[in-house]
Amino acid sequence: MDLVTVAAIAYGILAFVGGILGYTKANSQTSLISGVISGVLLMISGLAHQQNLNWGLPLAIGVTIALIAVFAVRFAKTRKFMPAGLMVIAGVLALVAMAV
Repeated sequence: MDLVTVAAIAYGILAFVGGILGYTKANSQTSLISGVISGVLLMISGLAHQQNLNWGLPLAIGVTIALIAVFAVRFAKTRKFMPAGLMVIAGVLALVAMAV
């Protein structure tokens, strides 16, 4: 398994679990829906990349950039590291891994 696949799947798992935690802690249906959808998309894109499907990497990069943007705005508004700061840092690291 290469670095792109690991980065996409790991960030997908983080988004998925984060969405579930956001729902359980804050009763946020938005967190649940967006976390599950983005997490599943990232995991699918990682597996697609592993199987040499051309659309895997662009999908992973697109979802990662979208999540970085959303969480960067949220972090700028709240200045709280959890979960926004963590997701920005993890997203940037995943994006760098995907670009290598």
